[in-house]
Amino acid sequence: MTGQRDTLSDFDLLTLADVARLLHCSKAHISNAVAGRVPGCPPIPAVSLGRRKLVRRESLAAWIERNEQGVSDGKIGSPVRGAGKRA
Repeated sequence: MTGQRDTLSDFDLLTLADVARLLHCSKAHISNAVAGRVPGCPPIPAVSLGRRKLVRRESLAAWIERNEQGVSDGKIGSPVRGAGKRA
């Protein structure tokens, strides 16, 4: 059974509130990022359990790494304030 226990201990799920604390932003912002509603930011992969969303710690770490690489490659730019507003 140690093999199963090792697998389960690596299966670390985070709530959106946990992710928000780790990334120093609001839970609402994380919810938008999971839903793909943050411009210039790829969606954070999450598991849905009914209305509840959970993020694997490993997936979050991989997402952060890809996001860092995207910034250094010039693929993800900072949003321009007011760019979406019409005059």
